[in-house]
Amino acid sequence: MSLDSNEPRHEAYMLRALQEAERAGEEGEVPVGAVIVKEGRVIASAHNQREQLHDPTAHAEIIAITQAAAAIGDWRLENCTLYVTLEPCPMCAGAIVQARIPQVVFGASDPKAGAVLSIYELLTDVRLNHQCQVVHGVLGAPCGEMLTQFFREQRKLGKK
Repeated sequence: MSLDSNEPRHEAYMLRALQEAERAGEEGEVPVGAVIVKEGRVIASAHNQREQLHDPTAHAEIIAITQAAAAIGDWRLENCTLYVTLEPCPMCAGAIVQARIPQVVFGASDPKAGAVLSIYELLTDVRLNHQCQVVHGVLGAPCGEMLTQFFREQRKLGKK
């Protein structure tokens, strides 16, 4: 199920996720940021840290899910909304389903690895034990531009 992407609260929380993404870029990480909100309060915020932690699972969503579970003392993140600047990959979509997050809002689509709408539709697959409401395209242009600029700079520097 897809909901309205023009809701003002979505933009406000996505701006927080964009701030996290900016921090990731400053640290040499792919600029993806995530925040988790419960009952109008941010309970987790994170950004990619794969390079820093030498951990292929250190995506913004995974770190935010871990923080949120610790913050509320439960692995079930019911009544929470995840905001993330880039469409989640299969690993992150799986973690979202396992955490029982009911709503996911993302900015830019990921045509190469997106597991919400682009390649797979894991969050709405009725064969799984949990489905999410999905809002996409919230501040999609600035989210996508941040990624484009990062990879442009990486290519100039000859990095992977």
